Amino acid sequence: MASLRYPIGILFSATGSYGTVGRTMLNGALMACRAVNADASAGVELVPTVVDPASDLSAYAPAVETMLDAGIRHVVGCYTSSSRKDVIPIFEKRDALLWYPAHYEGFESSANVVYTGTAPNHHMSPLVDHLVSRFGKRAFCVGSNYIWGWESNRVLREDITQRGGKVLAERYFAVGERDFSAIIAAIFEAGPDFVFNALIGQSAYAFFRQFRRACEARGIDQKTRFPIASCNLSEPELAEIGPEAIDGHLSSSVYFASIDTPVNRAFVAGYQAMFPDGPVVSAEAEAAYIAVRFLAEALRDAGGGDIAPVKAALAGQSLDAPQGKVTIDPETMHCYLTPRIGRSSPDGQFDILVEADRPVRPDPYLVRAAAPLEAVAQRPKLRVV
Repeated sequence: MASLRYPIGILFSATGSYGTVGRTMLNGALMACRAVNADASAGVELVPTVVDPASDLSAYAPAVETMLDAGIRHVVGCYTSSSRKDVIPIFEKRDALLWYPAHYEGFESSANVVYTGTAPNHHMSPLVDHLVSRFGKRAFCVGSNYIWGWESNRVLREDITQRGGKVLAERYFAVGERDFSAIIAAIFEAGPDFVFNALIGQSAYAFFRQFRRACEARGIDQKTRFPIASCNLSEPELAEIGPEAIDGHLSSSVYFASIDTPVNRAFVAGYQAMFPDGPVVSAEAEAAYIAVRFLAEALRDAGGGDIAPVKAALAGQSLDAPQGKVTIDPETMHCYLTPRIGRSSPDGQFDILVEADRPVRPDPYLVRAAAPLEAVAQRPKLRVV
């Protein structure tokens, strides 16, 4: 069977303030390209064009324009919601497809985007369930000053308020900010049951370190008195935080490298062999890997790269992914994914505390969970691991 040779774009910030996560996403995409190209039965040969916007929001749109001008119709890329929203109008205007592999805040729909990362019902809803049942209903929210932080905190605030809880404060910081002394003092004064973190990149790493030091100086066990919970904390970022504050943090995700299955063990081993210098594998790396694998299968089944046939071929497609079975929802072009909550350990991994018993249908607008009679059925059912 002759292979269709097809150019694709890969657009991740492998450098800059959130370059650690961006490099893992790039690695995951390149790993999938190699796997596809090495498979004689794939029917597709992928030719990637890689661009690094260096965590500069203004660099994304020109990069996309250049790729599309060169004849590329499919781009796997973007980490931040700001970059995604900046380029979506270009994909819509020029009828190309963005494959977006990151945790995101939801409340978005575009005919020109395939979302292989989590919707809010995959990460936010299970996290609120876990926090309220184990720690309490009083939250203090910190976030980077852009869409991800704003919307993540809004979703948490609305959810926890419905349960009779309260967000004591929300504070936002520029991407890259590293001085959190004032906000840490405010957290001590407010005395929340937990801290919800929606900071990204270097800002998040600095906050974890500074908050742990401040708690230790006061004789406080930060892990138990002020647990920090995130929806965007992954293994390579634990290494960036450093050994002095690496453990005890909660993360709501659909993938952790510690998932003990043959498929994931092979994935982690293959990733480590291909990228021995790191960063280590992350949920975003797996989502990028999934995006490229789905793209290759859709290109093969569609017999080319035209958007309408590719989307038709993609609808309902399933993949035995490292996290488990992943299926494209034809209604939303998001994925059925398996929610999990992990707690970071000193070895730089996550101990999985709870996980759903099956992949959960994506609900990017949280419309199903909003209906009281459907809430029990639609919220992910988590089991203790």
